Amino acid sequence: MGMPVNPNENIVVTCGSTEAMMAAMMTVTNPGDKVVIFSPFYENYGADTILSGAEPIYVPLNPPAFDFDREVLEAAFRDNDPKAIVLCNPSNPCGKVFTREELTFIADLCKKYDAYCITDEVYEHIVYAPHEHVYMATLPGMFERTISCSSLSKTYSITGWRLGYTIAPAEITERIKKVHDFLTVGAAAPLQEAVVTALNFDDSYYDEVLDHYTAKRDLFCQGLDSLGLEHNVPQGAYYVMMDISEFGYDSDLEFCEDLASKVGVGAVPGSSFFREPVNHLIRFHFAKRDETLNAALENLKSLRDKIKPRG
Repeated sequence: MGMPVNPNENIVVTCGSTEAMMAAMMTVTNPGDKVVIFSPFYENYGADTILSGAEPIYVPLNPPAFDFDREVLEAAFRDNDPKAIVLCNPSNPCGKVFTREELTFIADLCKKYDAYCITDEVYEHIVYAPHEHVYMATLPGMFERTISCSSLSKTYSITGWRLGYTIAPAEITERIKKVHDFLTVGAAAPLQEAVVTALNFDDSYYDEVLDHYTAKRDLFCQGLDSLGLEHNVPQGAYYVMMDISEFGYDSDLEFCEDLASKVGVGAVPGSSFFREPVNHLIRFHFAKRDETLNAALENLKSLRDKIKPRG
């Protein structure tokens, strides 16, 4: 990672990245503290903050590019004196990969306003060219105030094993260990032993993973293009946000119900990831076999025939 990591002092193995995030949140926040969260967001972030007794402060990532307003973000720091910011990079649900310039801006705010950065980097190895993944903790002055949360689940396709970890300065790691002990005690020892095999893979494995998901992204996105359906092109992870504005639904949940029952394709309502009243986006997941993706695209050919625009 390019940071001074001692496995005995800086790493905690957790029962998945979700538990890593909760342990990190409970370690650095106290009841009444504020935590900045970008929206859209993985749904656990707000809940983790509230369960820790803190208050989430949401800053929008603006579709379709999912960029953020620098002034709005700084105002969130200036006006709320947050204890931390949560950064999901690459992002679930929108597939955004934060640029080095964006990360540097966020890092400068953390240093200026004395805040921690809690990162979720489970998709760190699924970043599509020409984009690159930059670890927040490698930026100048940020290792000391970053808790890097990640998982072995996505990279090695072992989601059911529930193996995650945190990397943080030694004094913070010591506190994370105490919090984690009361959350889940520990990850299963046989699975920790087994995953060492994957950790010894050489770089060719990670190249293969990226090639694998790049092909799936291209297959699915090009299929949506051929049907004239508007969507973002993810820079990382394996999710696509599709714009359903043309169908005139007030509720993206209702649209997803009709999509499943009438067209035979499953999607997640985008509103479940947004703090703002966003109801015109739905999320597809393309970490599927090619035959499944092709079947979904075949079903979507009938979308406009089976779901008529409203209004």
